[in-house]
Amino acid sequence: MELMTDVDVLGAKLAQIAVLTDDANKIKDALKDSATLPGGSKVYSGALFKATIVEQDRKVVDYKKMLADLGVSADTIAKYTSTTAVFAVKTTSL
Repeated sequence: MELMTDVDVLGAKLAQIAVLTDDANKIKDALKDSATLPGGSKVYSGALFKATIVEQDRKVVDYKKMLADLGVSADTIAKYTSTTAVFAVKTTSL
């Protein structure tokens, strides 16, 4: 029998997290669906936890389009752009 390596443990943990996240998202979706019905509650209480449904508007500025509309050149954008190395661990099954 082969011993599990750190990579194997990581892969197994990530698989468990994916299943739990999917389960949690299904419950969240059901609560949100219920809350948006006419007269739907925005607060749900359990024996140990309480869930509150919060609605908010999110604003996003399309800076790329805005800079293009303002005539800002690619060279000027590059002058104010920084690059930072970012590391990630990508795990897949064999």
